[in-house]
Amino acid sequence: MHSDYQLEAWQWALALLAAFTIGLSKTGIPGIGILPMAVFATIVPAKLSSGLVLPILIAADIVAVLAYRRHAVWSHLWGLFPWAALGIGTGYAYFRLTQNQSAQTQDAQMSKLIGLILITMVGVHLWRKWRAKANQEAADEVPSSPAFVASTGIFGGFTTLVANAAGPVMTLYLLSMRLPKMEFLGTGAWYFFLLNCFKVPFMANLGLVNARSLALDLPLMATAMGGALFGRKLLPYINQQLFESMALGFTVLASIKLLL
Repeated sequence: MHSDYQLEAWQWALALLAAFTIGLSKTGIPGIGILPMAVFATIVPAKLSSGLVLPILIAADIVAVLAYRRHAVWSHLWGLFPWAALGIGTGYAYFRLTQNQSAQTQDAQMSKLIGLILITMVGVHLWRKWRAKANQEAADEVPSSPAFVASTGIFGGFTTLVANAAGPVMTLYLLSMRLPKMEFLGTGAWYFFLLNCFKVPFMANLGLVNARSLALDLPLMATAMGGALFGRKLLPYINQQLFESMALGFTVLASIKLLL
């Protein structure tokens, strides 16, 4: 196995915890999904982390879709998909444009890009929470115009290809639709399942999903599915705000590390 995919014991522990957290984020605890992306980008080269995490996400998506498959509001999804595809294509082009750079240079650029994306998502989340405290009605007035749908799709598609970090983008979109809890989860589950499956050929073509990464993925995929089942059962008893605060704090630290 390539050295980039060989993990030490402490890295395995972090990877398993991150995979479990991915599962939790898919089944009802939005806000913690960006934390495992930061973790994976610190234990393997940043660029490789995007391909490594993809099968783990799909495994958790399967559990989420099975749990909430009847609650999706498809009218809120059809308009996003073309723009998300464009965003994925833009991310693919970015990878292609930088493929001739040295591994060290490319990895450094990708680390900074992922860190910037994650810290931006944290900023958006904190801004929304601040607005909610100041004016709940104003906080709920997220634009739902065609321009908002297009920008959400493009930014979400780009960030999901380069960093698997589209969760906060989609959260903002679903909140703007004012969906009840079950519809929120069902719509998000189908969106990410279809989008992540759509990404597979792009990531395989870039060499980021391959036999070596899949061998490493197998135990992590099982862990993610376990996390999703666990989250589904324990959701009524979990203090979501505490989990969000912890996720944001750790994500800020990981993002700063990637940016430096």
